[in-house]
Amino acid sequence: MAAADVDARVPEYWDWIAVVLFLLVTVDMITTVYAARTVGLANEANPIMRWSVASGPVVFAAVNLLTVVVVAGLFDRVVQALHRTPEPYDRYLAAAIEAWLGGLLAAGLLVFANNLYVVFHGQSLL
Repeated sequence: MAAADVDARVPEYWDWIAVVLFLLVTVDMITTVYAARTVGLANEANPIMRWSVASGPVVFAAVNLLTVVVVAGLFDRVVQALHRTPEPYDRYLAAAIEAWLGGLLAAGLLVFANNLYVVFHGQSLL
């Protein structure tokens, strides 16, 4: 893959990671609070989320903000690795990045759907 192709793909990758983070952080924060009110915090499957919600809104927001910062920093390192990867291996890495982003997007949609189901039906899909 030519350097111009990599440079053209990277902004799109950042767009996708932003969408994924929106789903897995912002939307999850909102729906988790509603789900906890519906079925109780003890039913939260993620122990870190359970602890952070129980610790109050400042801790809850701080944990999620820290998550965004760490993921963005790590993703920047992945993008740097893509820039350094020689041809033809850069195509494989780009395909792996795209598959990983697609998997994260699917996971975010599943978490969102599950939380909404908990809010409206009082039980988990999983």
